[in-house]
Amino acid sequence: MTGTKTFGIAGWKNSGKTGLMVRLVTELTARGYVVSTVKHAHHDFDIDKVGADSFRHREAGAHEVTIVSGTRFAIMHELRGAPEPSFEEIIARLAPCDLVLVEGYKREPIPKIEARRLESANREPLAPTDPHICAIAADHPVADTKLAVFDLDDTDAIADFVEQITGLTRKSSTP
Repeated sequence: MTGTKTFGIAGWKNSGKTGLMVRLVTELTARGYVVSTVKHAHHDFDIDKVGADSFRHREAGAHEVTIVSGTRFAIMHELRGAPEPSFEEIIARLAPCDLVLVEGYKREPIPKIEARRLESANREPLAPTDPHICAIAADHPVADTKLAVFDLDDTDAIADFVEQITGLTRKSSTP
């Protein structure tokens, strides 16, 4: 993998991954970092609406559809039966940034924090079988671990931990 700093958030469905991702992006960008994100979906998904021009291009068979405006651009790449790209291939396609936060990709060998909530569909801990999990963020007390444990909502402390683990150097301080 390239020298891109990556840090993941892993957990089962409804474990609080997305909420933690959003809070970390907000906090880390406030600290002056350029943060990109990658989310792995285990199901078919769509980002354009039925009937939209981009949807019609894709449905017509376009391999990649790029939508560009004065505000943003997006590139959709249809696999059309080809295998899902590797994690490394996805990271390589991203523009340079200070940190890539990754949601999902539970099995990738990157440092990650495990999100746990009592409301989660599956509460089987991931940490005991994944040596890349270096901390746990939970909405309940966690026993039987030597890993750092954070309150799931303690974004500041988790962001500090991400800086420490990835070697990020703060560019600006928050008030």
